Order: sequence, then structure tokens, then C-alpha cells
Amino acid sequence: MAQLISLLIVFAIILLSMMLHELAHGLVAYWLGDNTAKAEGRLTLNPLKHLDPILSVLMPLMLFLSGGPIFGGAKPVPINTRNLKYGAWGMALVAIAGPITNFLIAFVAFLIGYFSGGLFAAGLMGTIWGYLVSVNLGFGVFNLIPIPPLDGSRVLYAIAPDGVREVMTKMEQLGVFLIMIIVVAFPSVISTIMGGGVDAILKAFFWIVGVR
Repeated sequence: MAQLISLLIVFAIILLSMMLHELAHGLVAYWLGDNTAKAEGRLTLNPLKHLDPILSVLMPLMLFLSGGPIFGGAKPVPINTRNLKYGAWGMALVAIAGPITNFLIAFVAFLIGYFSGGLFAAGLMGTIWGYLVSVNLGFGVFNLIPIPPLDGSRVLYAIAPDGVREVMTKMEQLGVFLIMIIVVAFPSVISTIMGGGVDAILKAFFWIVGVR
């Protein structure tokens, strides 16, 4: 019963986190001149509009059940890069907005949970605050990995030479399947990256509130 409750909490937080992540992409794209996401109904708080069955549901829930770090993604927001200001740098801004949103959610949840004591509470309260922080940190760190089609690849694309850009464009054609292949083929590498990134950010959070 306890695991079922935890599973429902994690699933709800995943839906919230990935919905705000994708909404941030769409809003920044809109502010930079592209209304594609708005025209296709993606500037919405409805999580079902952003849901990807594999990245948003299957993968994070399997990771939860296996006890690993929880991470994932969502259905990419449609963007016409020709409409964006600043070219590749505009796309980089759109991309980075998603992970930054997850980090902000994690930080706000950490601050509220820390100062209210909820983060350290037993039972349901501690579970909610803990997963709010850890799931959003996991989403943020995972999406910054510079592998297409993850957000980090858009930032790398903006600064990469033409040869690297061509390789990345070809890799992106594989879409979510490339990510699943990498996660399945190199689980220890992904876990090390995820664990190291999440731990480093958590240490920074505690440092900010005065815990050394």
C-alpha cells in the first residue's frame, strides 16, 4: 500500500514537472517570435498535451520501481526555428528554459520543505517534498545531457562547429529511441552522471540555506 501511494505521488509530480518544463519551452519560443506551440495548443497547463508515453511515464516509473534516480522527458514542443530570434542561440534559450524551470521548482520546493520541516518529516509529507525536489532535479540534469534530442544538445549545437552539428542532426532523427538505447546500454554511466549532478545541486541548495 505504501509503495502504491508513493507511486501515485511520483506519477503526479512527474506530470506536473514535465508539463511546466514543456510549457517553459513553448513560452520562451513564443517570446522569441515563434507561435507554433501556441497555434498547436501546447501553451497549456493540461499535462496530457505534453505527455510522451515512454519518456514521461514508462521510463521514470520503471526507474522508480527499480530504485534508481528518477528522470525523464516529455513530448517535444513544436518549434519553427526559422521564426526564432537569434538563430541557434534562440533555440538554445528555448531549450535551456525547460531544465531551468525544473531546477527552480526543485529549489522552491527545497526551501519550503526545509524551512517548514516537511522535507525531513516522516510519512506522506516527507515523501511529497522529497520527490518534488528529487524528480525535478532528475528531470533538469537528465535533459541537460548534450545528446539529441535532449535540451543540452540544443545548447551544444549553438556553440559546436559545422561538422559536429551535422552529426547531431543525423542523431536527432532517431529521436527518443536513441535516448532509450543509451539508457539501456550504459545504465551505470547515466546513473553516475545523474547521481553526481543531483548530489552537487543538492549540496548547493544546502549551502545556500547555511548548511555546510
